[in-house]
Amino acid sequence: MQKQALLYAGKAKSVFKTDDPDLYVMEFRNDTSAFDGAKKAQLERKGEVNNRINTFIMERLAEAGIPVHLVERLDATHALVRRLEMLPLECVVRNVAAGSLCRRLGVEEGRTLTPPTFELFLKNDELHDPFVNRSHALAFGWADESQLDEMERLTLKANDVLSRLFDEAGMKLVDYKLEFGISEGQMLLGDEFSPDGCRIWDKATGEKMDKDRFRQDLGDVIGFYEEVARRLGVPLEG
Repeated sequence: MQKQALLYAGKAKSVFKTDDPDLYVMEFRNDTSAFDGAKKAQLERKGEVNNRINTFIMERLAEAGIPVHLVERLDATHALVRRLEMLPLECVVRNVAAGSLCRRLGVEEGRTLTPPTFELFLKNDELHDPFVNRSHALAFGWADESQLDEMERLTLKANDVLSRLFDEAGMKLVDYKLEFGISEGQMLLGDEFSPDGCRIWDKATGEKMDKDRFRQDLGDVIGFYEEVARRLGVPLEG
């Protein structure tokens, strides 16, 4: 499947048409940014590592009964995905207090959240992806009742699968975001799951293994992404 015209170029991925109107090619680039694009860099191998991690995670979620848009990984930095009508919401699960939750609520970083929290954010770069609630989503037509119910159900189901997966690999899945879209009336998990869109800490030491290494100038960003992959059993070659 060959990529054709560029449809969309985001901060770290590009999406291309193919000769099949129901299939797109998603390219994972080496571009890295933080703070709404105020901090940018090119990190060698990032696109390939994220593509491999995303493929592994999407396959595990599909095996658990969560419908995903991924069809297959095509090569080092490209994946074949189903075309989705994306909902303009990010679903965020927090297992441990960190990041914006601590700033918003004044709670200490590292506090275990029981039960995990589920939050919605509007996908809007100009507004810095603001925190919204279910009533906002309904009032502004971003999603309907059944879609909101399904998004929450699938997100929390994914959390059960992923939290166990990371825990068994010696890591703590602190928080992450998921995005969903509609294909032929069915809701599918879209976008990606990689260390770019979640927080991952070493279970024993608390060392950060995700994009916070870039945000906070902790160094060796891709080395830690590769360590996440190795612990999960993601092949980094072949």
